[in-house]
Amino acid sequence: MKALRIPVVELPKETEALRNEIRAFIKEELESGSIAPSCDSWLCGFSPELSKKIGEKGWIGMTWPAEYGGKERTSIERYVVTEELLAAGAPVAAHWIADRQSGPLFLKFGTEKQKHFFLPKIARGECYFSIGLSEPNAGSDLAAIKTKAEKVEGGWLLNGSKIWTSGAHLAHYMITLCRTSPQDINNRHAGMSQLVVDLSAPGVTIRPIHLMTGEHHFNEVFFEDVFIPDNMVVGKIGNGWAQGMTELAYERSGPERILSTYPLLNELTNTLIENKDEKGLNEVSKVVTRLWTLRNMSLGIAKLLEEGIPSSLIASLVKDLGTQFEQRMAEITRLLVSAIPSINSESKLEKLMAQAMLQSPGFTLRGGTTEILRGIVAKGVVKA
Repeated sequence: MKALRIPVVELPKETEALRNEIRAFIKEELESGSIAPSCDSWLCGFSPELSKKIGEKGWIGMTWPAEYGGKERTSIERYVVTEELLAAGAPVAAHWIADRQSGPLFLKFGTEKQKHFFLPKIARGECYFSIGLSEPNAGSDLAAIKTKAEKVEGGWLLNGSKIWTSGAHLAHYMITLCRTSPQDINNRHAGMSQLVVDLSAPGVTIRPIHLMTGEHHFNEVFFEDVFIPDNMVVGKIGNGWAQGMTELAYERSGPERILSTYPLLNELTNTLIENKDEKGLNEVSKVVTRLWTLRNMSLGIAKLLEEGIPSSLIASLVKDLGTQFEQRMAEITRLLVSAIPSINSESKLEKLMAQAMLQSPGFTLRGGTTEILRGIVAKGVVKA
């Protein structure tokens, strides 16, 4: 069996000043009433106003070169910012995908023109991206995608559809994985490319997929002869699969895979302290121990990514374990307190509990299903 080695990361003392700065910012926003804590805020909480404020603070694109609007800070400093925003349940969905993976993808594979055009806008919190991967008839088999682009003068004509595209109805662009040459039965991963789609372009249709809560952040996106200029190809034609796998390492390993229901855990702890429930607090301590372990694993991957070390295997493991943990938070709360979950409740605990319950089915689907992730891990740790 192949050993999975995750570095142990100790946060530098200088990150404490940054953490205190973020907490002061969040406290001010909470007291002003401009934000309210919620579960799954990085996907459901869309606030252009807050994203611009965060951009002004220099907390988007933190690790990027200054020439592209970045602050040239470390991945660990970025981690501190993201986990504080997530722990507070701040509505950061507008800029989240662009900051987390679209920007890094441009940095690694994009042209200079693309970097100078997109990255400063993303860093200011003014440009939002969605992800064009899953398709209706491909299930969890990403290699089975059918969306295709045909070469025409000056660019490509894109036809097909994508599904489960979070925030596409609010985003400006989508990085879309598509076929630019016929599928090769001997190499299913060949012939794919990544194109930047302007979601306001003619031929793009976006249809909502509503959650059980009635909320709308998932979408179906259809492409009918959408023209993509040559300068909107990301990286090399035919290298889309490899680029996409690099992108998924950013998507699967961050603190959002363990902190989507943290606001509920925080409120549960406060309730148990208020009730002087020592037995309940003892049970919560076990939950916090597991969370701390997952956090250390996630921090280790942030370090690996900063050093350019491949980490897709470990990222898949953390995503699998983390989203299962997130799903269980509502059930843990039900067992420890007497509460009736309702999104309309005046009780903060009951409202957060309802949000966690209603959002949780998607946790182990988005970013790769549990079954697919376990397959990746199994294949990766067993020697040929």
